[in-house]
Amino acid sequence: MRKIVKSSLKQFPEKIFIASSPFLIRTDKKTTMKQAILLTSVLLGSGFLVFNTPTPLHSESKKVTKRFNFAEGPLGSVSIIIDKSDYELSVYDAKGWYATYPVVFGNNSLDDKKVAGDKNTPEGSFRVINRKLHDKWDRYLGLDYPTQESWDKFKRRKERGEIPANAGIGGGIGIHGTWPHEDFVVDKYKNWTLGCISMKCGDVEEVYNFTPVGTRVTIRK
Repeated sequence: MRKIVKSSLKQFPEKIFIASSPFLIRTDKKTTMKQAILLTSVLLGSGFLVFNTPTPLHSESKKVTKRFNFAEGPLGSVSIIIDKSDYELSVYDAKGWYATYPVVFGNNSLDDKKVAGDKNTPEGSFRVINRKLHDKWDRYLGLDYPTQESWDKFKRRKERGEIPANAGIGGGIGIHGTWPHEDFVVDKYKNWTLGCISMKCGDVEEVYNFTPVGTRVTIRK
């Protein structure tokens, strides 16, 4: 129900007020439970009683978008920017923006990585340090996490007591595909990795082909 006035329960333990514009229902000893149920049913049927249900942040799956002359491929060296809040990986080349692909991450919180095992995707500036065909997730572009920037944040968090003194910083972060035949997790915004960035298999194959070792990758929220 839209609102149950809890303060009224404390002041008037025998009464329950259900605020549901434009009506107000009060139940007490003079109003039987049967009458209260009948009134609630009327409001439900009329559409005046509204239940709050969580609304997905993203109701539609994202599509790959590319520059109008994308068929020629990216020109010159490329760089990658990953926006966690937007669930997007964008590629830039010598001409500017080239393409944007949908991606998913680890935790639904989309927080910055703090410790090993928290499943969060790290934020900051990174480089691709290795490339390989992956036996589970199609293609893999390994990143140089933890960087010096990562270590500095990690040490400050320990000093402030935000993370356990014996916590580790973690590693093994990269960009890869999904499990075979499971591209739907990207369409449904299902964050499933241990902290990596996951793309649809066809998309990661495309990005893999023009992303050499040394490519700059920025991850932000």
